[in-house]
Amino acid sequence: MRWWLIPIVAALSWFAFTLTPLWALYDLAHAVQSDDAAYVEKHVNFRALRLSLTRQLTTAIKIGSADLEPRDRQRINDIAGALALPLAETLVTPQTTIDLLNDGWPQSLDLPNPPQLFVSNGLRADRISRLAAFYTVSEMRGFRTVVVAVPPNRKGPQQFKLRLRLHNWSWRLIDVELSETLRSRIAEKVARLAAKRGGEQGSDTPAAEDPPLRPGTGP
Repeated sequence: MRWWLIPIVAALSWFAFTLTPLWALYDLAHAVQSDDAAYVEKHVNFRALRLSLTRQLTTAIKIGSADLEPRDRQRINDIAGALALPLAETLVTPQTTIDLLNDGWPQSLDLPNPPQLFVSNGLRADRISRLAAFYTVSEMRGFRTVVVAVPPNRKGPQQFKLRLRLHNWSWRLIDVELSETLRSRIAEKVARLAAKRGGEQGSDTPAAEDPPLRPGTGP
């Protein structure tokens, strides 16, 4: 082999490798659209996803309490992790993951949809052109991790991101970075409910069996 072929072969090999997450993304999108919970359960690392969502929601709850009275804000900041954990547990199941990936919004939670959220915003890769769009916004981080923005053509507070990691020659979803809009809506509602409940009960610790936000509940 001529020496100048080596960098060409290396570049082509790397390009081919960067395409492999797209096939995993295509299969995941198909599972989401067909409501295939069994596939999602096998190809999502729920432990990693739970930890990530807990961190995101803890931070968001602290930010969302900024407009409250100082006493309520301090109380919520102190218990933000305890508020976020049951909510993350609610979101991390095969069915709620499908619900979230379908359009970036968990309909199972009692939250008002943002006015500009459309069904086409979710994880859809039923055409080559859609896969190509996902490829243009994908970001390889080393050999084992890739981050993909969803939807690829709608940047801003509505966009969320997926992180996939290579494990045993298979790409698995390990993280969903919630959209800015969703984090804000959840945080604001949790902060309001926690402040209201704290005022009514005079307690600084939420009951473990009664999280401040869960499916089908509202203020």
